Amino acid sequence: MTRLARRLTPAFSALLVSVAACRSGAPPAPDPSALDAVARRYVVLALALGRHDPNYVDAYYGPDSLKRAADAESLGVGRVRAAADSLIAVLGDTEPAYADSLVRMRHRYLRVQLGAMAARARMLGGERLGFDAEARSLYDADPPHYPDAHFDSLLARLDSLLPGAGPLAARYQRFRDRLNIPAAKVDTVFRAAIAACRARTLAHMPLPPGERFDLEYVKGTSWNAYNWYKGDYHSLIQVNLDFPVPLDRAIDLACHEGYPGHHVYNTLLEEALVRGRGWIEISIYPLFSPQSLIAEGSANYGIDMAFPAAERTAFERDSLFPLAGLDRSLAERNAAVRQVIERLNYARNEVARRYLDGALDSAGARDAMRRYWLSSPEAAAKTVRFIDTYRSYVINYNLGRDLVAAWVARVGGESEAGRWRAFRALLSAPHLPRDLR
Repeated sequence: MTRLARRLTPAFSALLVSVAACRSGAPPAPDPSALDAVARRYVVLALALGRHDPNYVDAYYGPDSLKRAADAESLGVGRVRAAADSLIAVLGDTEPAYADSLVRMRHRYLRVQLGAMAARARMLGGERLGFDAEARSLYDADPPHYPDAHFDSLLARLDSLLPGAGPLAARYQRFRDRLNIPAAKVDTVFRAAIAACRARTLAHMPLPPGERFDLEYVKGTSWNAYNWYKGDYHSLIQVNLDFPVPLDRAIDLACHEGYPGHHVYNTLLEEALVRGRGWIEISIYPLFSPQSLIAEGSANYGIDMAFPAAERTAFERDSLFPLAGLDRSLAERNAAVRQVIERLNYARNEVARRYLDGALDSAGARDAMRRYWLSSPEAAAKTVRFIDTYRSYVINYNLGRDLVAAWVARVGGESEAGRWRAFRALLSAPHLPRDLR
């Protein structure tokens, strides 16, 4: 028995016996409660790694005793990696035949999340991974490759939607400038969007009593908006006002950060797994982990769940444009432009891949973002700063969204009610990206 296993007996020893019995061909009688010891150690290790990487722990609302344990051990990056690898070895390559399918998911979730933790620890220790290898190691996904011709064809489509004189990027920016919400009306528009997203979500899925959020406006961040989940069904949603806010970002961010996005995802996990099952590992969210692909992908697809395309266009035209004092005749064209821009989002992945793999320097990356995502110089520089910090994380927004969309359609079928049931099931269980394929 390893030194780590000795520290976690008797529950950890029970898990060793269960796994060994399954591998030997003996009648399996795994003890689901034995996973609790692994889960507690997983939380301590995640908190320990967060001491070395300030972005690693996105949320934690578990017991203070585990924080104190992480502080007391004060593990270095190398020891976190070794401990994570030891836990992975004990869990094994396959999950035992637990009677409860959700417990089988829990076993696999812990193993894969620990693998991402070990990979992140190796990176913090100086190991360099290529973009694709990093995405696979951290997010359990293989991002697709697109040639420049793919994005050129999308730009040609956008060119037809934005006729006029001058380069496409300039025409696009002029069009977007017409959609900027006046600063004095940003809060009014955002709160109207959040209320609509929440009402549409509650029409299809109940949420725990007392769930709530606070909304703040900030500047000086590398992201546009963020949900800081506090536990107890409570989120802090921050929106970055460094740049003007186009009107359609109100629905994007209200759904993505709030309903049925991050706030709902974290709330349902807390309700079903932390409170409902006592699974302590769900009380911590390591940002650089497979959970992020589920979180970002479901948050982006949640926009389409709450506001199917035609309904969104009508709501923006009839409600948000008047609130912002903008020309509502722009709504339909903006919807068509947005559909193209959403597919161009994959260009950010390609730029990040080439930049992180050394094929582009920072200036080349900024130029590529200006060409293929039609960013202003300031926005392009901000995107490169985001890539510097979060690296291959960018795949979680677009690839994650598409994987979630395909899974919900496959599981939920043709009916709206079926898709909402599938979406809720995704948000209420420890799913992994590999489950979506």
